[in-house]
Amino acid sequence: MSPASKTSRPLALWKRIFPVIVLFSLLLFSSASPASPSPGAAQVAVKWSLVIGAKDGLYGLDSSARLTKLWQGGDVRKIIPLGESEKAGWAMLSDQGILVSDDLRSWEPRNTGFPVKTLKLYTDGKKSFAPGIQEIKDLEVNPQNPEIMVAALKNGVYLTRNGGRNWASLGMPPYNTNGIKAVAAFSLAGDLTVFCSHSVYGIYYINPDTRGAKWTELNGGLEQLETTGNPDEVADLAVVFPDFQSTAGAGLYASQTFRRRIYKLDWEAKRFDLIWSDNSEFGTVDSLSPGKNTLRFVRDGGISELSFPAPDRRTQTSRPPLPKERKDLADFIKTIPKNLELSPLCAVIWENTRDAPVISLSELWLLDEGLAANPLAEEASGREGLYLPVNHAMENRTLKPYFDTLKNRSLDMVVIDMKDDYGRLRFTPRGKALEGWGRVFWPIDIDSLLKEMKARNIYTIARVVVFKDPEAARKAGGKYAVWDAKNNKPWEGYSNAADIEGSLYDERWVDPYSEEIWDYIALVAEELHDRGFDEIQFDYIRFPTDGLNLGDAQYRWRDPGMDMDAAILSFLQHVRSRVKAPISVDIYGANGWYRTGARTGQEVELLAPWVDVICPMYYPSHFEQDFLAQDPPEMRPYRIYYLGTLRTRRIARGKIIVRPWLQAFYLNVSYDRKYYDLDYVRRQTEGVRDAGTGGFTYWNNSGRYDDIPVP
Repeated sequence: MSPASKTSRPLALWKRIFPVIVLFSLLLFSSASPASPSPGAAQVAVKWSLVIGAKDGLYGLDSSARLTKLWQGGDVRKIIPLGESEKAGWAMLSDQGILVSDDLRSWEPRNTGFPVKTLKLYTDGKKSFAPGIQEIKDLEVNPQNPEIMVAALKNGVYLTRNGGRNWASLGMPPYNTNGIKAVAAFSLAGDLTVFCSHSVYGIYYINPDTRGAKWTELNGGLEQLETTGNPDEVADLAVVFPDFQSTAGAGLYASQTFRRRIYKLDWEAKRFDLIWSDNSEFGTVDSLSPGKNTLRFVRDGGISELSFPAPDRRTQTSRPPLPKERKDLADFIKTIPKNLELSPLCAVIWENTRDAPVISLSELWLLDEGLAANPLAEEASGREGLYLPVNHAMENRTLKPYFDTLKNRSLDMVVIDMKDDYGRLRFTPRGKALEGWGRVFWPIDIDSLLKEMKARNIYTIARVVVFKDPEAARKAGGKYAVWDAKNNKPWEGYSNAADIEGSLYDERWVDPYSEEIWDYIALVAEELHDRGFDEIQFDYIRFPTDGLNLGDAQYRWRDPGMDMDAAILSFLQHVRSRVKAPISVDIYGANGWYRTGARTGQEVELLAPWVDVICPMYYPSHFEQDFLAQDPPEMRPYRIYYLGTLRTRRIARGKIIVRPWLQAFYLNVSYDRKYYDLDYVRRQTEGVRDAGTGGFTYWNNSGRYDDIPVP
């Protein structure tokens, strides 16, 4: 839930909790009244107790419980001290890239060498551009030499040797898909070694100073995603003290995103050893914050730390690491957004201990996922319903069975096509703005329909198919169409060689880079909401992915600096500025499972700030048939929906409602032939609900819902 804060309360609240702050904060003295700092603490010119990175900038909390904005202009995600000396400085990761400062106040952008990413704006018929850099997923500093830093972008790892003044690409592991999550760098036996984790394929390393250097897999010991040959996603990498000979806990550590596990690298054996797990079925460990012989981390619901004792002199063995709950830190940080409406993503805390004078933590949304929600998302949350074919909503006779199903199954929501898969408008527009765009085909009386729905307290969602649009693709001689560069005509996807001879596979798309198409969709969405639909749902909000001739597809509306992600985000930014209803988007199930939007432009992390609901299609029939089919195999639908819902919400940093589409249809594939029945569908609903659902929608293209369970 979005916190309902009172701006008049912060000071009083801070006075009440200030004794807690004093227990673990090392207050640094200002330049006007200097004092001796604790050994090793990075110093600033003001006596901050806490530095907070939030959605709208960087804040400092001083000893009088006053907040000061230190930097504004973006979403701050990570703050890293560049060393232990007073003049070492700081690096900051934000949605504006990498910035560096000596004093936490004056920040210098250091992004030279990163690929450009440009968003296109379209207002009152005029376009403009907002140039920036590609999303940076992670930033780490080499603890032996803070001039060396590494950054993770979606399609490559970047290295700087001069404090970020210039960055050079090291490429990425040998897979043609984005999805890098974390990076780390330090020297092993004198050789600089860079590590990265890929969402699907695990950990790799490279020695960039070695001739012919290439990425090498390093996944031994990591727990795999069941029924696959790949490790489950590694969330973070961190180095505990660079001198491997002097400290018991020294080494490279890794944690996982979807299971609470921490590993330590055995470099000689080239494998990871599990050092801590709570054996939970699902959970997250992220933001590994190293100290000397100590590793702090953020997990869902709290902050913990592991201590690594020195080996016993007699046996030369160490006791297993002992986890310790840091409720003091978690409670302190969780107080901030509730009272100051900052919704922090990261923080730096000064703690008066010898092991870790500075604690740098990120991914703080994990402490309370509900903090990231918004009023529109709350309005859409918890809705359970079904897809209603528009042809069945024309008259009371055909509508009655659906009303009966909704009542008997305790459902409260319907999704109905208003712009269908063929680009046709299934309603008659009121104004002239939509004249000449979509062909009106067998329109429904939406005013009468919505009146009936509201009388029955049914939440209504207008499904709007976006970029798959044969009607608009034919318009104006193919002006808006994805273009066939080989044959110089509007592109039409072919499914096999026979189609190329004459029979067409009906894949006609408009160009997702076209700002005029964005405007058309926004007009449709605005009218549908004005006429009473509670929510607008965008389907086929992606690039085409099918067709033997997909390589011939050309995008003539693409402007310099834009990629697939930029097209989708520019479109969403455009409609978000105009549509004041909850917005939902449909995505492939795999894009909700993994941190990758390869081939489609559907990357959950990037979509989440612009939408309220994400609707993954986790249809068991559409995954590989042995995926999560371990014993007992009949529980596969439950596993897919339970874990899928949790994973999508974590990838989105808790910012959205996850409302999956449920498979209420039979498909002639091996698993369905053996297991499809009423329990198949029921287990999907149980999986979503057990995940703490934001709702679900049954899909059956024909509108037959005999298989959905009765409560």
